Amino acid sequence: MDEAKRKALEAAGWRFGDAADFLGMNDAERQLLDARVEAALAVRRQREAIKLSQKQLAVRIKTSQPRVVKIEQAAADVSLDQILRAFIAAGGRIAINPVERTARTPRAGKKKARKASEMDVELRVSTR
Repeated sequence: MDEAKRKALEAAGWRFGDAADFLGMNDAERQLLDARVEAALAVRRQREAIKLSQKQLAVRIKTSQPRVVKIEQAAADVSLDQILRAFIAAGGRIAINPVERTARTPRAGKKKARKASEMDVELRVSTR
């Protein structure tokens, strides 16, 4: 959408955002949703990379093929634990690394600045 049209709609009272804005998600909820979706996509990419069918992956994690479909879609009734277990069963690798902040800037949606010494954690999913 071009900028002029967007400004005209905003002037008329329309608001723009994503699904997380619509649902009123806070920063932590957004990060968790992003992690779930990225991990679910990684399951599918990893499974396809090693030419494993959904049925074969289901056997590895002792579940059904329709459940693997839900895992790869990050469905609401699938836990992050299930997604990560499927990823590992497909030959993926998970690494958790501490990441130190270098600036005293607030995170998106936060009003208070965090100290530079506070740590974040980076979760990486990668192939072996």
